[in-house]
Amino acid sequence: MSSEATEAFERAYTQLTARGPGRMVPDLDRITRLCELLGDPQLAYPSVHVTGTNGKGSVVRMVGALCSAAGLTAGTYTSPHLQSVRERLGVAGRPIGPRAFAQVHDEVAPLAELVDRAAIDRAGEDADRVTFFELLTAMGQWWFADLPVDVGVFEVGMGGAWDATNLVRGDVAVLNTIDVDHPELGATPEVVAREKVGIIKPGARVVTARQAPEVYALIAEAVEAAGGTLWSYGDDVEVVDRAVAVGGQLLSLRLGDRVIDDVLLPLFGEHQAENAALALAAFAALTDAAFEAMDDDVVRHGLGAVQVAGRLEIVHREPTVVLDGAHNPHGARAAAAALDESFGFRELVLVAACLEDKDVEAILTAFAPVASHVVVTRAPSPRAASLQRMRSAALAVWGDTGVVVETATDLTSALHLAESVAREGDGVLVTGSLHTVGAARDRYLPMSAEAEEEVVLEPDDEPEPLGQAEADELATLLDDEAAFRDAVEDLRDD
Repeated sequence: MSSEATEAFERAYTQLTARGPGRMVPDLDRITRLCELLGDPQLAYPSVHVTGTNGKGSVVRMVGALCSAAGLTAGTYTSPHLQSVRERLGVAGRPIGPRAFAQVHDEVAPLAELVDRAAIDRAGEDADRVTFFELLTAMGQWWFADLPVDVGVFEVGMGGAWDATNLVRGDVAVLNTIDVDHPELGATPEVVAREKVGIIKPGARVVTARQAPEVYALIAEAVEAAGGTLWSYGDDVEVVDRAVAVGGQLLSLRLGDRVIDDVLLPLFGEHQAENAALALAAFAALTDAAFEAMDDDVVRHGLGAVQVAGRLEIVHREPTVVLDGAHNPHGARAAAAALDESFGFRELVLVAACLEDKDVEAILTAFAPVASHVVVTRAPSPRAASLQRMRSAALAVWGDTGVVVETATDLTSALHLAESVAREGDGVLVTGSLHTVGAARDRYLPMSAEAEEEVVLEPDDEPEPLGQAEADELATLLDDEAAFRDAVEDLRDD
């Protein structure tokens, strides 16, 4: 990344974070006004809208990969990020570049300030201003429309009905398994579901994962009220068969009467296989009749190219270090089951650090069957659970089992300790929070080692040299100023 691009990005990000990344206002007033000033860019392309408690980001990336395999340019919007805010805005699997991020911010931020000033004029200095998430969402919607993309795939930030992403068209809605997570959304899955079904738009095609009976009933009722079509896991789409394979798993997926075999998914666990089935259904709903004519290899190529950072991701060898962003009991149980199935570790050293508002003891309990040694620490976040709370929860789970529980004052120390404990054939799992996983990924796979700039032509895509006739025509054109201007105008018209 050049110094100029770095400075522009850091300036834009500083201005964005000044709006308070953790600040939420549960209504759509500001994002609605901001999008209106932008000309409602979120309506310029069809969109897939994904909610649920876990697996949202994986489904978004899978749908995006399937679109790419079919020749469609997909813009993906996810949250939160692991290492850089640029991860949240992506096209064709690549994060937005630093220059583009700064440019898009500078185009949208002045309109956010207009919205702020109007709110202050109406309600005084205590008026709610555009939030960090609202501005970032508008940036993504604007960038996708400006490129333009063929489809936008959006992950809900929190909930559904009042989430800033809920202004998208939502031609297809995906509801992954709904459980309890954020306290703001409710204390039971049924209460949480009432908020999440708010993403279902009139006439939408809706795909749902396995749900508790009372949750499924709410979804079915919402789909019927919207005049939509409901595709359910188990009835309309499912994983017919799966087997552990090198680097992931081999799947057979059914959608209606069509079965697609030999799908190599480079992700681990039954939960990711089911996410792949949901993504396939969403992609089929989006492409409609075109999907029926597609070769099965489109699906194989798309799902075979999926990359999801921080979800049972191997980031280091000797010892093998695996990162998983499980931050609630449901996600932790899925990760633990996948570890047990897919990794043949002799012993597993667990490094855990959670946020204060999470059910820490339940998260750690999910890993009790697979952990042989435990290191707890404090997550690198102002919202982190205290080291004392992490230790108390760990002792409540493992205190009488003979499993050693140790503490480390920070994540770096915890990782050093875990690596020193692990022996040949052992593994290290880092989990408990996306903040924890992001910081660990910075240590093992820093973004500076990855491509940071905009997408450029690959060597195989470089144009062939001009032939002599073409070169002569170009030389003549450059000598004739009027003809050159006409050619430029033709290009602009195109």
